[in-house]
Amino acid sequence: MKNTVATFRAAKGRGSLAMLTAYDSTIASLVDECGINGILVGDSLGMVMLGYPDTISVSMEDMIHHCAAVRRGTQNALVVCDMPFMSSQCGVGETLRNAGRLVKEGHAQAVKLEGGAEFADEIRALTRASIPVMAHTGLTPQSLNALGSYKVQGKSIEAAQKMLDDARRLQDAGAFSVLLECVPAALAARITKELEVPVIGIGAGPDCDGQILVWQDMLGLTGGNTAKFVRRFADIGNAMRQAFCAYKNEVGAGTFPAAEHCYGMDEEIIAKLK
Repeated sequence: MKNTVATFRAAKGRGSLAMLTAYDSTIASLVDECGINGILVGDSLGMVMLGYPDTISVSMEDMIHHCAAVRRGTQNALVVCDMPFMSSQCGVGETLRNAGRLVKEGHAQAVKLEGGAEFADEIRALTRASIPVMAHTGLTPQSLNALGSYKVQGKSIEAAQKMLDDARRLQDAGAFSVLLECVPAALAARITKELEVPVIGIGAGPDCDGQILVWQDMLGLTGGNTAKFVRRFADIGNAMRQAFCAYKNEVGAGTFPAAEHCYGMDEEIIAKLK
């Protein structure tokens, strides 16, 4: 079934919405075949695809390029594209222009915008322009320099109340969904119960209306320490390393390519060559 903003809204309260990231057509098609409801073309591509140290370095051109590739590989999942750093922080007009590019050039079906209630005006403007918005609050990686580090958000009474108030304002501004990142499970459950729009969690516990993970994290392709909320559903990273090493060793040993990997031709033609 084709997933849309309307089907996301209709799934409120079921806890069944599954989202994954994707950044290219090949992975998008695999994700789509499994019936995943939504694909996020996240600015996390800066780290997992482009080798940047954070998401701040990602450009509009990066997002448009990767979003268009994902759409070419997707039939049924709702494709949501991140608005990169400084594409929504320079006023309503600039936000509209940048979101319009993601939809028109990147073929995004919705955009994701990081930040709290201070971005309500931008969300209203995008909604009026018929651009669906997934709001993103809690840990907002584009605010890394202000936050100081990647850490759980909303643990104090003041921070928890602000997050709840922000979520209400984001919904009232027209967001069709709210993404909560790195939020205590009890707070995420309260926000999910409070809102009428679906809440998607990443590190926000089991009571959200849906979940999202970065595909490289859940398949073990990212090295080093992973976040507490990441579950590795398969260890594809090690399988890939083993395959790469086996290929290198067989090439070195002269056992690849073997006869079955080669094209034949009439030997008489070779004999007639001068």
